[in-house]
Formats: sequence, structure tokens, C-alpha cells
Amino acid sequence: MSYKKHYSRYLAEHPNSLHFAPHSHHYWPDVTRDAQLAYWDDSARGVDHKWGTIFGERVPAVQKYLAQLLNHPYPEQFVFASNTHELLYRVISSYAPDKPLKILSTDSEFHSFSRQIRRLQERPQVELVSIATEPFDTFEARWLAAVQNQEFDLIFTSQVFYNSGVVAPDLKTWIDVVPARTQIIIDGYHGCGAVPTDLSEFADRVFYLAGGYKYLQAGEGCCFMAVPKGSQLRPEFTGWFADFENLAKPQQAQVEYADDGMRFAGATMDFSAVYRLESVLGWWYRDGLTVTAIHDYVQQLQHAFLSILDEVQHPHINRKNLLANNLSHHGHFLTFKLVDAQTVEQLATHLSEHGIETDYRAERLRFGFAIYHDVGDYQQLKNALSQT
Repeated sequence: MSYKKHYSRYLAEHPNSLHFAPHSHHYWPDVTRDAQLAYWDDSARGVDHKWGTIFGERVPAVQKYLAQLLNHPYPEQFVFASNTHELLYRVISSYAPDKPLKILSTDSEFHSFSRQIRRLQERPQVELVSIATEPFDTFEARWLAAVQNQEFDLIFTSQVFYNSGVVAPDLKTWIDVVPARTQIIIDGYHGCGAVPTDLSEFADRVFYLAGGYKYLQAGEGCCFMAVPKGSQLRPEFTGWFADFENLAKPQQAQVEYADDGMRFAGATMDFSAVYRLESVLGWWYRDGLTVTAIHDYVQQLQHAFLSILDEVQHPHINRKNLLANNLSHHGHFLTFKLVDAQTVEQLATHLSEHGIETDYRAERLRFGFAIYHDVGDYQQLKNALSQT
């Protein structure tokens, strides 16, 4: 089955390109264009009163879609922001800056987290315990040992690690040994919409972060966080959306918060991205396009891709240099760790000159997969690799 018809506008703009970077910036499906215009129309009709439409209709619709997508029982626990960093820092700001803060994480987190934590570590009372993800075959055991042997205020880990595509240890294998006072944040950005995800068992326990820029295909500007049911944290980094329902009432000396996910909301943002996300998830729902179906399709693409590599026997882009732990349970991109950053840059440049758009960081070259690919497209890749 081909899904290309749903991406006709983006594909028409890049007729000679094979886009292997959807894990970085996914093509937008055609439905998002009408959604963008719908936001304009609602703004024109409502002007200052558009918030009634946004918070009364659009936000609840997307909350419901996300709850269905992630098998989360509480749609009202989803809160939106322009980026995940904003949401992450709201959780962190719930801790007093003059008190000790001990955090467990890994050495493979995206820059939104790793840069922020490096900055926080300039405070003498902030301690970070970072577990190396490599070697992957021992990571789960080392992670579990860290969780069991020490007590933390905050645990932060990716669902799928951005620099490899490797899936993190299943929550079920370690969450039961985490004390109730410890807050758990899962960065789902490289997993949501790609790897089938079931949050039903953890809805009272885990913050789950993700957004539309990658596999949810809605572009930048619409990120979200599933907030644990009953959370009483009081983020210091707050805004007027966090108590939106009581905005017209006299403001008390005590800063109040909503009782649902909105307690972690901020302030005014461009909601056009929320409209775009609604259009994508609505399309999936209408067509019965599940994350499992998307994942199965992408795994077929990855298998075809690797078969081409076996045939070409490229000196650098080959299975020996592939970072993976279990390809049957892996993210939607494949990462090759090469000898140095210069080799990676040269290869990426060569591929780009042949219409193959990849993504790289330092000595790692990444190839991403999407449902706007067909196996037949990979002949272009084969030809490009054969010329290096």
C-alpha cells in the first residue's frame, strides 16, 4: 500500500529527493494545510473570543485523540506548549532552587534536557547521575541497578534515544522500585507516533513528553505533556493558562492551579500547530491508520534498506557500524557510527548531491523512515552508495 498521495504537496516540492530525515523534520501531510487555514478562519471569526473555540473545541479534540493514541485514560491530563523544553522546565521549577535536587538520567538525552541539566549543575545542590547507554546489551541491567541502589527526586529518560534509535528499557521492568515521591519524566519525542505506546498502567505516575515536529507530522509549535493524574506539583515557571477557568475571578494571594494537566500550562502561544495536529490524528482515526500499522510498514522499509546495504557492501554504511540492540523493537531511524565526524560529513554531502537527504551529528549518520517512502524509492539510494 502506498501512502504518498497524502503527502502530495511536500513531495511535489522535492521531486528528486529521497527524504531520509523524518526523525528530524517530518514531511507534513496535505491535511495540515487546510488545518492551518482553519486556524486563520477561526481567528478571524472569533478575534478575542477565539479562545472559547480553542479551549472549548480544538484542545479537547486533540486531547481525546492523544489519549486514544497512547491508551491514556485521562484526556484532560494532556497540556500543550510550543516546545517540550518549556514543559520540562515547569516540572523542574516545582522544586525549590535552594534545596537539593538529585536526578537520574542517561548520556543519550536530547539537547533540550542535557543542556538544561548542565546549566543546573552549576548550582552546588544539583546532582546528576548519568548512565551510559552503550554497550546496549548491558544497559537495562545497569539502569535497573541505579534505580534500585539510590533514591532520586527526578528520573528522566527517553522512550527512544535520539542518537541511536534504540528503545529504552520497558517501564514495567523498573517503575515498581521507584519511590512514590520520585517524579518520572519520559521523553517520548522519538517514540510517539512511531513505536506503539500504552500509558494506561502509568497514567497516575509518569509525565510523558512529545510533540508534532517528528512522527506526529504536524510541524513545530505543538508539544504536549501527559501529567500524572492527581499531581499536586506547583511549578514556579507558570502562566495565565494554568488557571484559565478562574481568570475572571479575583486573584488571591495564593497562586492557584488547575486540577488537571493545565496546571503545567504556560501563556499565549500560536495554536495553529494544535489545529495541524488535530488534522493528522483525525486522518489516522478516520482511515484506521494505527501506530502499529505505521510501525509494521516502517519495519518493512528498514528490512529492505538493510538488504540493499548487504548487497552494496559499502565500506562505511553497513551492518557492522549500525547502532542497534534489537531491530525488531527499534525506533524509526537507523544510526551508523563511523570512524570520525569528517567521514560522516563527507558521506552526507555526497548523498545529498545525489538527492538523498540524511541527518548527522558528529560521527553518527542517521537514516529515517516514513510512510511516504516506498521500497522502490531505495533504488536511488543504491545508486548513490554504489558511487562512493
